[in-house]
Amino acid sequence: MKIPVIYVSVLIGSLVLSFAVKNSKASQACWCWSQGQGMVAKPIVHRVSKEYLSYGSYGMEPDWSNSQNLLPLNYEQEQGKRIFYQQCVWCHADSTPSGPSNRSNLTPIPHLMNDGEALNKMKDIEIIRIIAEGGRRVGRSAMMPPYGETLSMDEIYDLLAYIRVIANPAYPGNAVSGSGLSVNHSK
Repeated sequence: MKIPVIYVSVLIGSLVLSFAVKNSKASQACWCWSQGQGMVAKPIVHRVSKEYLSYGSYGMEPDWSNSQNLLPLNYEQEQGKRIFYQQCVWCHADSTPSGPSNRSNLTPIPHLMNDGEALNKMKDIEIIRIIAEGGRRVGRSAMMPPYGETLSMDEIYDLLAYIRVIANPAYPGNAVSGSGLSVNHSK
């Protein structure tokens, strides 16, 4: 007698719960992003690979100057963030996910990756060349290694898109404008 009552109670509870979840806003199935996340109605073509990408908010980055302010990241910027935290954080941030960075031990001390005062003045191609060819090849610090053989051009453009979105003061131009730019990878 107790087992059928328990079974019926669980069944009714499950139905009520599924009905409540189905009618809640949080569970509405949608492949797109909410309006607050900056979804653009149609896909875009990636500037280097020429693949179609859905465009919208893929993640957030706390503003380095005000952690209460969150910066929404599109697909390319999110990929650039991933590359930054894999390759660049040790020299271009004051702290890393695992603790202090090595930035203060370097001479000259590298720019913070969000240093808009310095980086906003540079053209996209200048930053791309520094990343791809390294500091020595472009008349900057020899401590900056060349990443042109480690990172693909897509990854370098994504890193530039991330640099532009976290800039403080904010980057005044379009995030990345240089489709078809070429970088000399020869030694």
